[in-house]
Amino acid sequence: MYPAEELKNRSKQFAIRIVKVFRSLPRTEDARIIGKQVLRSGTSVAANYRAVCRARSKAEFIAKIGIVVEEADETLFWLELLVETRIVTEARMRSLMREANELLAIFAASQYTARRRRPMNQ
Repeated sequence: MYPAEELKNRSKQFAIRIVKVFRSLPRTEDARIIGKQVLRSGTSVAANYRAVCRARSKAEFIAKIGIVVEEADETLFWLELLVETRIVTEARMRSLMREANELLAIFAASQYTARRRRPMNQ
């Protein structure tokens, strides 16, 4: 289990890497359109995780961590699309995609655990 502060920092560093990738994309229309999508979802992971850390109830935590999982999964999709359309090489994206997968797994496990531990009446 990762401490919240560590995950806040890790997701923020991920967002910074996403911004750097966006800035380095070719100036073609397809690259910019996909790039804006990955920029939005990739930075949203960190912003929404911060909101998770401020959740006031178990139900709010579950709802907010669900958003983080969705954004992380969407980010992974856009990164894959950048590679599969050959806008960016797989070698260049390998590390970032690995981090996206790891963050997705961590947040999805947290979501699963929170749902499993939630009493039926909440």
